[in-house]
Amino acid sequence: MFVVVRSVFWLTAAYLVIHPGAELPNANALGAQAMAAGSQVVSEQIGNIDCPDLTCAAGKTILAAALQPSPQVGLPMHGVPTTSPAPVPRPRPDRAG
Repeated sequence: MFVVVRSVFWLTAAYLVIHPGAELPNANALGAQAMAAGSQVVSEQIGNIDCPDLTCAAGKTILAAALQPSPQVGLPMHGVPTTSPAPVPRPRPDRAG
């Protein structure tokens, strides 16, 4: 009985939080903001590292280049083929009926 009461409680709580017609945040925008903020914090921390030798400076440069945002994907060079990738099944032999 306690399982049923607990389930009803959590389902009611979920319904109150996410009711029909509720405005949900855009997940893509939130993800982009989180990635931008994280990249900024990491790049600031990389800039604070003191490098006495060339190897450390090269590593910092590579990490800074890796944190740069990648360009947006454009259209492909060629069109997508219109044919189906799966082969059409062969017809049944006459002896099969």
